Amino acid sequence: MIRPKVKELPGPKAREVIEKNFEALAYTTQDPETLPIVIDHGDGILVYDVDGNTFYDFGSGVGVLNVGHAHPRVVEAIKRQAERFTHFALNDFFYENAIILANKLAELAPGDFKKKVVYQNSGAEANEAMMKLVKYGTKRKRFIAFYHAFHGRTQAVLSLTASKWVQQDGFFPTMPGVEHIPYPNPYRNPWHIDGYAEPDELINRVLEFIEEYVFRHVPPEEVGAIVFEPIQGEGGYVVPPKNFFRELKKLADSYGILLADDEVQMGVGRTGRFWAIENFGVAPDTIQFGKAIGGGIPLAGVIHRADITFDKPGRHASTFAGNPVAIAAGIEVVDLVKELLPHVREVGDYLHGYLKEFEEKYEVIGDARGIGLAQAVEIVKNKDTKEKNPKLRNAIVKEAVKRGLILLGCGDNSIRFIPPLIIGKEEIDVAMEIFEESLKAALG
Repeated sequence: MIRPKVKELPGPKAREVIEKNFEALAYTTQDPETLPIVIDHGDGILVYDVDGNTFYDFGSGVGVLNVGHAHPRVVEAIKRQAERFTHFALNDFFYENAIILANKLAELAPGDFKKKVVYQNSGAEANEAMMKLVKYGTKRKRFIAFYHAFHGRTQAVLSLTASKWVQQDGFFPTMPGVEHIPYPNPYRNPWHIDGYAEPDELINRVLEFIEEYVFRHVPPEEVGAIVFEPIQGEGGYVVPPKNFFRELKKLADSYGILLADDEVQMGVGRTGRFWAIENFGVAPDTIQFGKAIGGGIPLAGVIHRADITFDKPGRHASTFAGNPVAIAAGIEVVDLVKELLPHVREVGDYLHGYLKEFEEKYEVIGDARGIGLAQAVEIVKNKDTKEKNPKLRNAIVKEAVKRGLILLGCGDNSIRFIPPLIIGKEEIDVAMEIFEESLKAALG
């Protein structure tokens, strides 16, 4: 087993690349103060930078590398396809692998109704396509989404996203017709309910909010879908009460409203089930997928009820959607992840056990939560007030990276732990040792 090893961060080669980066590229979300990593290559859970430093990747390329860096089966699938053809526009022509992957995905999706798939290139595009499917298929033009949600940054889905104000700044107006409601966060919600002790009370408050506040001014028959993440990702890796989506579906069904499940970050085995919604026993009407499905190659799409599909040519298409190289990778990823699911549940419980121990041990860890290998801790000033502590969160992440553990923040003050699904218990032991060292260093 290889342990992380960092000599100098950033090293001389990395500093040179980072300096050139900001001369050539527009700002995205890069933070060279916290994550000054310039990758040379990856292998499994390991990242090697240009200066020879070695890291454990507990961010998985922001939830993309569920089967790890450069998995040999995925690499071989990409090579085989690239040698045959790299592009043949699926919006005009045909190739069998696109059908094979679509059938695999539809079979894995919950629900005993007929499903179809529309391919896209990114999670944001998948959510855009979902909105068009809902509008076209239901003839309803409004949507309900959740506060702290993240569904992408393109112009239409930005109206659904309610994660951070900087994502909206300068881009008003976004698409009209979207109402936001509180997510049932057991630890931190507007009603100050302990959702772990009283889950039904928290569920009822959210449903009452829809009925009493949203439907007071929005006609329910104009709402096409409620868009949700089964576990909020960028919002803090928030796990709702077990029965929430069952009750939400009852309400939605009573008004003829669809449930649109954004699995871009939580799907493809991350929670120990292929789709995260399977943990909650609900069959959504659409599943938006992306990130991990292509094994690092851009691939996304929407699994949807066949009765709301695009039924005429030209309603929706994209030149690169369903790219054959990405599709080949996707087929291999699906097969790999299906094999890994029992392992994910086992090591996920193992990782969660560590984080719950830290919650008991440290006053600044207010909540440890997660399912499978979608885990997080929330950093606070103290447990009594639950006051958010983003400064300490950022310091912990920075200390961890200096020691060779790549961590990513989420929400205002949380840290996510999302390693590749292939990780073993010994590697988790090492990562948790580094995390605790980093926490102590940040606390001073």
